[in-house]
Amino acid sequence: MSVYNATNAAIRSFARSWTVDLKHRKIRVNAISPGPIDTPGLSSLFENGQGGEQVKTTFLSTIPLGGMGSPDEVAKTVLFLATDDSSFVTGIELFVDGGRRQI
Repeated sequence: MSVYNATNAAIRSFARSWTVDLKHRKIRVNAISPGPIDTPGLSSLFENGQGGEQVKTTFLSTIPLGGMGSPDEVAKTVLFLATDDSSFVTGIELFVDGGRRQI
């Protein structure tokens, strides 16, 4: 987990640094941090682990919106940041995680 966490911190740092470095070229830089997304990979972790259903239930209880997100929800967030609708948004880390990281 230490390498995973360090990598996430590096990505946040890149976004903040590149925001300043690229502002003169009018390039906006943001980071997306998805939370638990309903993908085959995540589902297989619950299915293959000991007490999979109990682990999944406990895990889902940590998400304020009560479930996992979908790949489409992440894609819509990325699309928002890629359009002029977010023209005054830069240098942020946007969590797409059902509120999990905020509590």
